[in-house]
Formats: sequence, structure tokens, C-alpha cells
Amino acid sequence: MRILILIFMVAFIGNSSLKAQEFTYVGANKCKMCHNKVETGGQYAQWVESRHSKAMESLSATEALDPKCNKCHSTHGSVKIDLVTGLKVTEGVSCESCHGPGSAYFPNAIMKSREASMAKGLILPTEKVCVTCHNPESKHYKGFNYKEALAKVAHPKPAA
Repeated sequence: MRILILIFMVAFIGNSSLKAQEFTYVGANKCKMCHNKVETGGQYAQWVESRHSKAMESLSATEALDPKCNKCHSTHGSVKIDLVTGLKVTEGVSCESCHGPGSAYFPNAIMKSREASMAKGLILPTEKVCVTCHNPESKHYKGFNYKEALAKVAHPKPAA
């Protein structure tokens, strides 16, 4: 009996620690598959035109090589390399900076349910998420008003 309990505990604890590692960053092209359609909001096209998508371009050549700059100017630069599957540095601040690693929630069957998506790693951005980068740590910081910034990046999905 003790052996069964021990096996159960190891399996349960092992499974819990793996769960934290299972979400990886898939890159904006995966998001584009569904979020580029006008009828569902055209979020990808809106992002492409945003300053977030061009964040790496705003850095000098020296800054572009600095990990302190990359962690906020590129989603790729802010995550552990072993969690990157389809993400590129050149994407700048992409969808997954704000919404979390998408490997488990990007399939359409899961995205149809907010609850299921969140269980699979989807993050609904809050001010706390934004100020991880928009803060005085940056030498280019010019203040940050969350409500104003949120209005600039809003990309709602229209009701069906």
C-alpha cells in the first residue's frame, strides 16, 4: 500500500512540475492563422502596424544586442530559450508578451472557450503585465498611463 501511495505522489508531483514547463512560445504566425480575419477583428494586422511589432527597430545597433533592452523590445528576448518554438526576435513585442505562451491555447477548439484557453496558459493582460516593461528601468521611459495605453492597443474580437 505504501508503495502505491508513493507512486501516486511521485506521479502527481512529477505531473505538476511538468505542467509549468509545457507552455511554449509559438510566435505571431500561429496567432495570425485565426486573428488576421476581418470578421474576427483583424488583430494580427492591427499588431503589425503597432509600435509593439516594430519595437526592435526602435533600438540602436548597440541596444539591439543588449539583453536588458531585448527583454522588453522582443518577446523572444524576455523568455527562456528552451520555451521558444516559433518565436522570432524580429517580431518585437508580439502577442505572447501580453497573452502568455500560446502552445497549448492557440488551437481553435480551445480558443473558443475563454475558460479553456486560460486553463491552457492564456493571460488576460493587466496593468501589472504592461509595467514589467513600461517602467523607469528603461532609459527611454517617458511615463506610462495604463488606461491611455490600453486604448491604443485595444483589439477586441467582435461578437459573433
